[in-house]
Amino acid sequence: MPISFDQELSALKEKILLMGGKVEESIRLALKSIVNRDSDLAKKVIEFDRDINDLEIEVDEICHRLLALHQPMAGDMRFITSAMKINSDLERQADLAVNMAKRALTLNQEAQLKPFVDIPRLANITLEMVKVSLDSLVNRDPQMARQVCLRDDEADDLNDQIIRELINYMLEDQANIKRALDIIQVSRDLERIADHATNVAEVVIYMVEGKDIRHSRGR
Repeated sequence: MPISFDQELSALKEKILLMGGKVEESIRLALKSIVNRDSDLAKKVIEFDRDINDLEIEVDEICHRLLALHQPMAGDMRFITSAMKINSDLERQADLAVNMAKRALTLNQEAQLKPFVDIPRLANITLEMVKVSLDSLVNRDPQMARQVCLRDDEADDLNDQIIRELINYMLEDQANIKRALDIIQVSRDLERIADHATNVAEVVIYMVEGKDIRHSRGR
């Protein structure tokens, strides 16, 4: 029996939320693999990425079927096109979590440069942004989405602070350079995940209000 439009739309929502949950978990595990120096956990994050890639393809296929076969009306059309954009941002967040896991594999082979303090702080901000961006999607809540946008500067500032500190470590001793660069990359990956969470929040605002705020300062 052919699947109805409403069934396909419901499946799309479920797949997006399932993918979002898996992405959140991937980021958490990647951070844990770095802070706890757990290489086995890092390898799991890398393997876990296949499931997220499969979900990305499934979401794309559902979106294309909905657009091609059902000619959705304006509100549903906006949700479907928004889902395609969010799907891309979620997949990119998962890729960045894999990057972090790969850095963990490298960092875990050497003595720890310094205790991890600010990296977990940045990760907490980033994970909260990811979670709230997805909650704003579930609840179709543009005000919740705007809170994510407002936290993006906080993530940027902390990333800048981490980089400045690590540059000082490199200047003090050339033996610190490789490890410091790896940690800088982890910080940048977290900051970029926060950027993608902001993208998701902006898409939610567009989906609910029909308002494109991507280049708006006040959002």
